[in-house]
Amino acid sequence: MDSKEDDRYVFNPEVLPDLLPVYYKRLFPFSLYYRWMTYGNLNKNYFPYREFSFTLQDDIYLRYQSFMDQTEMEREVQKKCPYKIDIGAVYSFRPREHRTVSTFQPLEKELVFDIDMTDYDEVRNCCSGTNICKKCWPFIVIAMKILDRALKEDFGFQHLLWVYSGRRGVHCWVCDEVARKLTSTARSAIAEYLTVVKGGKFKTKKVQLGENIHPSIRKAKEIIQKYFNDLMLENQEIMETEEKWEKIVEFCTDGKLKENLQQRLAKSTNSKECWEAFKETVSYAIKKGESRKCANLVTEIMLQFCYPRLDINVTKGLNHLLKAPFCVHPKTGRICVPIDIQKVDKFDPFSVPTVSQLCEEINIYDANNKANQEEIMDHSTSDNSTVSSQEGNEKKSKIKDYKKTSLIHAVKVFEEFVLKLEASVKGKRLEMSDMKREF
Repeated sequence: MDSKEDDRYVFNPEVLPDLLPVYYKRLFPFSLYYRWMTYGNLNKNYFPYREFSFTLQDDIYLRYQSFMDQTEMEREVQKKCPYKIDIGAVYSFRPREHRTVSTFQPLEKELVFDIDMTDYDEVRNCCSGTNICKKCWPFIVIAMKILDRALKEDFGFQHLLWVYSGRRGVHCWVCDEVARKLTSTARSAIAEYLTVVKGGKFKTKKVQLGENIHPSIRKAKEIIQKYFNDLMLENQEIMETEEKWEKIVEFCTDGKLKENLQQRLAKSTNSKECWEAFKETVSYAIKKGESRKCANLVTEIMLQFCYPRLDINVTKGLNHLLKAPFCVHPKTGRICVPIDIQKVDKFDPFSVPTVSQLCEEINIYDANNKANQEEIMDHSTSDNSTVSSQEGNEKKSKIKDYKKTSLIHAVKVFEEFVLKLEASVKGKRLEMSDMKREF
């Protein structure tokens, strides 16, 4: 169940081959891409060693693509018009030469995370599979906030690029130098640290907390608490019926407490009332010292429903590729736009522009601009003083195409990320230079 879209911009996948050439020619931010991939222009020499892959029409897959510079990348992308672009690692040799060398291996890559809504199917009641709606999207918002806090505060990373996948999830690119140089073992350790919900079917309790809860888990709970009632009780109605709340009561391993919960919850009339009764009953039993082994039951349940669910294989593998920002999702037509984590609560996946919408916005802008120019030309025939105005208008007509469209907001988010990254790199370069002088 998807939110309704503006009928003017309903995407038809059949037109994608016609729209992609326009998109890659006029809208794709190649310059920002190259600045990102060269990290403040310090790593131009390793850009040719970066792997890209293209998925073309009819699922033709081209791996181990590599480019000498921005110009070559731009030319090849515009020539092939890939349905999807994936970014991989920086290798010991140019990826295009991988068949001719004997020691071809990945050297570094951004630390990446993939959050997919399908992994929440067991805890969401509104949608399943590839479908999403505004009732379940908060699962992704919670995951982003928890991971962003943990990666920045617990690990000290600073440069995180969050990107909407174009359909049902988000990706995170951790771009700090120390993150890019992590080994597979270190990446696995970080992924394990951030994994709380583990294995089994829903009816089994997947979160087991010890007596002393880790500070990172406590902070995650604080984030979840802000959303839990609206998301789980109102949107997902997880305790609306006896059949639903019985599944949650089954998480309780104390026989007497479980019996008390069943009796108390049977008197409740809705999810919110039921949840409050559940918490009160558990709290009362703990205070009386009757159920110490269920001391963290409420927290464990909240984590099981709302804690981020990660595809660890995406994170730990150096040779794993991830969809590039600003790709066009071939099914929805939506652009894989960067997300401002500071405004993530306001991010609406259903308002993300489609490629057809962007092409139409360019056409509308150009048509209006042409009409304005013609009007100025008409006036200039009788008043030479308007010539300067005409020249000014011609300069305005050279505005970058993305600024003519709703993609401008996403490009600004990406540009701000790149600028901060470049400033950090320059700062470190100056620091190293000062240290050499002192030495």
